[in-house]
Amino acid sequence: MGDIVDKTCKQTPDYSLCLSLLRSDPRSSSADTVGLGLILVDKIKALGTETLGQINMAYKTKPMLKKPLDECNLRYKTIVDVDVHTAIIAIKGNPKFAEGAIVDAGVEASVCEGGFPKGQSPITGLAQKMNEICDVTRAIVRMLL
Repeated sequence: MGDIVDKTCKQTPDYSLCLSLLRSDPRSSSADTVGLGLILVDKIKALGTETLGQINMAYKTKPMLKKPLDECNLRYKTIVDVDVHTAIIAIKGNPKFAEGAIVDAGVEASVCEGGFPKGQSPITGLAQKMNEICDVTRAIVRMLL
């Protein structure tokens, strides 16, 4: 069954990221494609939660960025509370809606990042990682369609 991770990751836009994300979760060794998608949605939720923590710390260290931080706080709460919830339900039921939720998570991260003055975002690395994970997750969700 371990071959399913390798085989599935080869069909994503970032083979090595996919492998590292899935192999770091013990559930992947016995998961089917639905299970692999759910693992990646958990990774999106974890990264969104981590990013919210970084945003909260940035309020203290970069008070001049309050407006874009407020916007990002709202967008990452949407990722964690809405997009992740929708994706989990949809992967188990109608995966087409999961794809939309995953795409939205990536869009939310990009819009957040674009709201900062050039070069001033305290979460650039996390936003890029969110987009990369969303791209891999979307590819796996598409395999369920």
